[in-house]
Amino acid sequence: MTSSPAGGTRGARPTMKDVAAAAGVGLKTVSRVVNGESGVTPEMAARVRAAIEALGFRRNDSARLLRTGRTASVALLLEDISDPFSSALSRAVEQVAATEGCLLFTGSSGEQPHREQELALAFCARRVDGLIVVPAGDDHGYLLPEVESGTPVVFLDRPGSIDADAVLSDNAGGAKAGTAHLIAHGHRRIGFIGDLPSIHTAAERARGYREAMAEAGLPVDERWIDCGPTDRARVAAAVHRLTTGPDAVTALFTANNRVTLAALHHLPAARRPALVGFDDLELADLLTPALTVVAQDPVALGALAARRLFDRLAGESAPPARLELPTLLIPRGSGETPPGGH
Repeated sequence: MTSSPAGGTRGARPTMKDVAAAAGVGLKTVSRVVNGESGVTPEMAARVRAAIEALGFRRNDSARLLRTGRTASVALLLEDISDPFSSALSRAVEQVAATEGCLLFTGSSGEQPHREQELALAFCARRVDGLIVVPAGDDHGYLLPEVESGTPVVFLDRPGSIDADAVLSDNAGGAKAGTAHLIAHGHRRIGFIGDLPSIHTAAERARGYREAMAEAGLPVDERWIDCGPTDRARVAAAVHRLTTGPDAVTALFTANNRVTLAALHHLPAARRPALVGFDDLELADLLTPALTVVAQDPVALGALAARRLFDRLAGESAPPARLELPTLLIPRGSGETPPGGH
């Protein structure tokens, strides 16, 4: 066999002993540099780093797990990583994790509870230090053994069914503000197109719509409410039903970004209703008319959830909290037209 310059065997992964030999320092010095500890002079640290680069040394994180019980990794379970809202959440969590020297593993449940459980337990089996979960289901008892063994869990966007931190948007308040905005512009017949009512965010937004109508003294015709899957065919049918005929609504509140996008493709050209959507959309300000929205702040949501998780990992023992961030109504034109104004 041929020896490496540091005395190791070519083909074998370099060790800290190889680095120490190449740098002419002790093994403890290499360990301190690799783990970012103090007690090493700048000159000696530079020699160690030069040896690390020359040898292609990589730290053995399995050894660190045995030594510290931590993997320096956390996991994020989303509904769908391809959704712009989910992507923004993921990026925000990743940025916080990076400042903590942690890797982020991400998975999509596809709104399937069994997939959520499968992924969460797979991440736990790989010893992630903590979990952030956007719930797909309403039974999180499967996480109790993990929580009891010391793995903190933070729920994001929707609350979970176990006692754990949750970081949410003010969904009811946002929908209430969006509906009240339409009422203020003269609308009395306002349709609501939402997601599946079993989903927490969908139910809260429907509640906000009803509260705004009630506070304005307006009756709600149950035929004005259409909730279900967010696929384009279902939303198209809802838009057609609500906006045609003698009993057509004059305005629509669309309760998430997928519903809004689908609705925009099918709004009637004649007697076009006013529209307010929940969630902002890329290029929403370039539409004609520009889209009025109730905007969440996914970056703030993701960052707060991540900070909460790392606070728990640092030993915070306060009771689990439900943290709710405000939404922002952004008037741009589509929600400001009075009845019959298009």
